[in-house]
Amino acid sequence: MKTVKTIKNLKVNNEELKKEFLEAKKDPEFKKIIDSIDLSEEELMKYTSKLKQCATEINNYKKDSNCLLNEIPGFIFTPYLVDGILNFKYKACEEKEKELDDLEYLKKGYRFEVSKGIRNAKMSEIYKDKSRLNLIKWVTNFIKEYKKGNTFKGLYLSGNFGSGKSYIISATLNELVSNGYNAALIYYPEFLRILKSSFKTDFDEQFDFARKADLLLLDDIGAENLTSWSRDEILGPILQYRMDNKLPTFFTSNLSLDELEIHLSEGKESVDKLKAKRIIERIKYLTDDLKLIGENQRK
Repeated sequence: MKTVKTIKNLKVNNEELKKEFLEAKKDPEFKKIIDSIDLSEEELMKYTSKLKQCATEINNYKKDSNCLLNEIPGFIFTPYLVDGILNFKYKACEEKEKELDDLEYLKKGYRFEVSKGIRNAKMSEIYKDKSRLNLIKWVTNFIKEYKKGNTFKGLYLSGNFGSGKSYIISATLNELVSNGYNAALIYYPEFLRILKSSFKTDFDEQFDFARKADLLLLDDIGAENLTSWSRDEILGPILQYRMDNKLPTFFTSNLSLDELEIHLSEGKESVDKLKAKRIIERIKYLTDDLKLIGENQRK
């Protein structure tokens, strides 16, 4: 009797499942999903509830591109077939995919205390005039050659306040980050301040990222309050590592290289002048020297 009852219940359940499946097929999205899966309806019927969830979440996506109505906001429950077995996964919707791509992009582009405008700098939005033609030609060629693995020299870009130095170099590095390289865009005076206060926390991690990034920008060098620590324990080792490993390094400054040397030798002792000269020689080894003089873009 128990066996007969079990068979009877199974038959009833199958009939109910078939009815549920046929009812679900009235939803065009559900029908579209099952038609795309190379399995018989008898086999697909076993997954009716999960397939209905897939259809519901796709319909939700059509109403809200952020997928906020779905079980896991930002994701769509999706079927996929592997070796004849139906599986399901949560796939990021278009908006979520973009957000995740942006997060991955940010991981590759370490932007330490630079402004939002610099973080988002784009080559396509660089203002072009005669005073910038040589610089734009230089950075365009750098991008092309770097992708081929043909260059390691960066740029020491000096010029007047607000001329757009930081934006142009940041746009150059952002372009390469979007192609899979990693870069550190660092506002140098603030970087030193934060490093000094982080000895007991994440000093090594931040210092190593600056040393080892594929591409490095030290923005506004020469604007920092000089100490022997910042020159000899931070700047010197960063430059030496990047020289040894042929890693492209960029600098922006309101000071020429000669003026920067004076700034770095502020201790006035002969040893300070010698250390400053060594720093400048490393910068010269790592970079081409260009100037950008133009109208203050920050007015």
